[in-house]
Amino acid sequence: MSSGERRDLSRTIDTVTGGTRLRRLRQTDWVRRLVRESDVTASDLIWPIFVREGAGDPEAVASMPGVFRYSVADCVEAARRARDLEIPVVALFPFTGTERRDETGSEALNPDNLVCRATRAIKDAVPEIGILCDVALDPYTSHGHDGLVKDGRILNDETIELLCRQALVQARAGCDIIGPSDMMDGRVACIRAALDGEGLRDTMIMSYAAKYASAFYGPFRDAVGSTGALKGDKRTYQMDMGNTDEALREAAQDIHEGADMIMVKPGLPYLDILARLVDEFRMPTFAYQTSGEYAVIMAAAQNGWIDGDRAMFETMRSFKRAGASGILSYFSPRIAESLQRR
Repeated sequence: MSSGERRDLSRTIDTVTGGTRLRRLRQTDWVRRLVRESDVTASDLIWPIFVREGAGDPEAVASMPGVFRYSVADCVEAARRARDLEIPVVALFPFTGTERRDETGSEALNPDNLVCRATRAIKDAVPEIGILCDVALDPYTSHGHDGLVKDGRILNDETIELLCRQALVQARAGCDIIGPSDMMDGRVACIRAALDGEGLRDTMIMSYAAKYASAFYGPFRDAVGSTGALKGDKRTYQMDMGNTDEALREAAQDIHEGADMIMVKPGLPYLDILARLVDEFRMPTFAYQTSGEYAVIMAAAQNGWIDGDRAMFETMRSFKRAGASGILSYFSPRIAESLQRR
């Protein structure tokens, strides 16, 4: 192409684009950072941590490379690490052996259970770190369900009575945010009333408002000792993957009942749900990047099929782009460390 032809081509391009060249804002790293619409900071992160009985070195979770089960003492060290990385909140999940599981999940009501002991230890040592505690019975039941079971049915109202007692036990131990993940109808209102009735009005509720029956929970069940325990499935109480309007109804109900924050779980497969909830309600809305999502990225990265660090940040930005106030992710410490190195 001659120089004259190139000039003609450039004039044609300027004519059809109105002189706008969008690539001008992509040409260097500094300008890309300057005009970036959404980004991830350590303050956006919640770090899910698995706690186990006993002492000794952390135990690797086989299905989640780089994730470990920590003793209570090591949970305190993890909380210190979170503070130093400027991660504001850790979320605690217990590994419960079969000897502590029963039909009713009674260990959930034990004020000296793993989660309560870890909560007290963290608050004593690192009081500036926020603590989110899961409210559901599945880490404690022998059948692996989030609620009580009778004749193959999950009992809604009877389960809520136990969830309220579980929430009180956790809040008294020092938990800052109660996270009901059970998907029972009406549980947020009852938990809010129970907390307020005990003078625990400052304890926040982050409801798992849109929690879908998903294939992406498998590694988590391994991490908390539920693998093989679940009898049947959870589709009678977790949401159907084909529904979106129902998620708005679920979130609206939880907000009306007193939730301070809401959550979508899983994250990546339900970005559309996240965006709809943010647009509809304009309140703090979180995404949970589940164990399965984490494991998929880690497995592909370990096999050399993708760049794990780039994929990690790309998924984080997708949550922020969709409007998430924050993200629960097993990548949290790795992301925060990477941000500090920049």
